[in-house]
Amino acid sequence: MQWKGKAAALCAAWALACAAVAAAPAAGATGQGPQGEAQDMLRWVAASGDAQGHPFLIVDKKAARLYAFRPDGRLLAATDVLLGSAPGDHSVPGVGERAQSGTLAPQERTTPAGRFLTQPGRNLDGEHVIWFDYDAALAIHRLRPGRSHRLRAARLAGSQPHERRLSLGCVVVPVAFYLDVIEPLLGKRAGVVYVMPETGDARDLFMAL
Repeated sequence: MQWKGKAAALCAAWALACAAVAAAPAAGATGQGPQGEAQDMLRWVAASGDAQGHPFLIVDKKAARLYAFRPDGRLLAATDVLLGSAPGDHSVPGVGERAQSGTLAPQERTTPAGRFLTQPGRNLDGEHVIWFDYDAALAIHRLRPGRSHRLRAARLAGSQPHERRLSLGCVVVPVAFYLDVIEPLLGKRAGVVYVMPETGDARDLFMAL
């Protein structure tokens, strides 16, 4: 029956979080902090202690935006991001191998939703990245140079979330944001990233984890 007690506690924490949204000033009142469902997510993480003292990120897929938080839950910074070009909240089997070999089909280029433990590391090119699903070859990394850099930079600067759906599934951030925020925050220690769903309900997803 232990799982029932845990589930009840998590549901209570989520309810308190949602109630707090109406009772407290919005963290995103200046336009910097999370809004709507992402704000509910933040308050749930704080109320439940789910991050267990780790720094954490919230990726709002619907807004194509990332929020970085210190271990105490204070907002550090936020940025628009590039996400997987295909809609969907799950990765298909074998996606990691196909991503590395360049044979990833368009419909497989999703950014999966869920709770992930991050791990700093390097990719096959020696670039520093923050892995959040190593088996699926999914990481948080900076905008890379190359043939598609101009297009990716333009899409990252786009004003609409759908414009920022361009990656193979990784979460791509501006170079300065990676160097100034992501690498100092997660480059030498573990963290947690909460990738919010775009097709389902966040409460149902995170209550089931």
